[in-house]
Amino acid sequence: MTSPKISVYSISDLKNTTDDALPRYLTSLKFRQSHHLADVRLGLGYTAVIIAAVTFYADYRLGWDATKFWTLWAVVVYFILNGALTYWIWGIEKGQIFDGEVNDTSVRRGSPHKPVYNLKVQYGKAGKESQTLTPSAPFTQWFDSDGYFVAAPFQRWLASEIPLIGEADPRKAGRGIVGNEPRKALEAQASQEMDPSTKASAPRPRKSKKAP
Repeated sequence: MTSPKISVYSISDLKNTTDDALPRYLTSLKFRQSHHLADVRLGLGYTAVIIAAVTFYADYRLGWDATKFWTLWAVVVYFILNGALTYWIWGIEKGQIFDGEVNDTSVRRGSPHKPVYNLKVQYGKAGKESQTLTPSAPFTQWFDSDGYFVAAPFQRWLASEIPLIGEADPRKAGRGIVGNEPRKALEAQASQEMDPSTKASAPRPRKSKKAP
């Protein structure tokens, strides 16, 4: 499946597309993703929206005089929830894009305004000190000049830079990232890696005809 075309000059699009690809790759390697942080964020956001909607409906049906006391408290709670949501996003999540249950893996992203993909990876077993890695690479290593994301070089970069991923996907570990190859060549290589049974068969030797 070909990824949608994006603008190679939009750092936000490059970052978001790569962020979406990272959890898909890790879950395909049997990493179990925890959605606890996202669930709390959504819970705070939806609760604030529900309070605003109920307050508006009560004011519309009953009038201001009958609801002004409850509206005051609803506004206070609404701002508290939004403050908690802001703190949760910037103080707790801190750009985290994957939280896994394999060796307590945590992946965060940094430098959102630079054309370089910076990661902060923390992993470790229970009772042991966690390890921290900070791999980085330019987006051009897995986006072609037309703005298409190619998964194979991105996955090779992750498997080569992060030992935990390399152990889960040894076929890509140690191979490193590929330069700015043409998109068709990268896609062909990716399809071969996804299906190892597709190998080019050696040409059969031609039988020579004897002269009469």
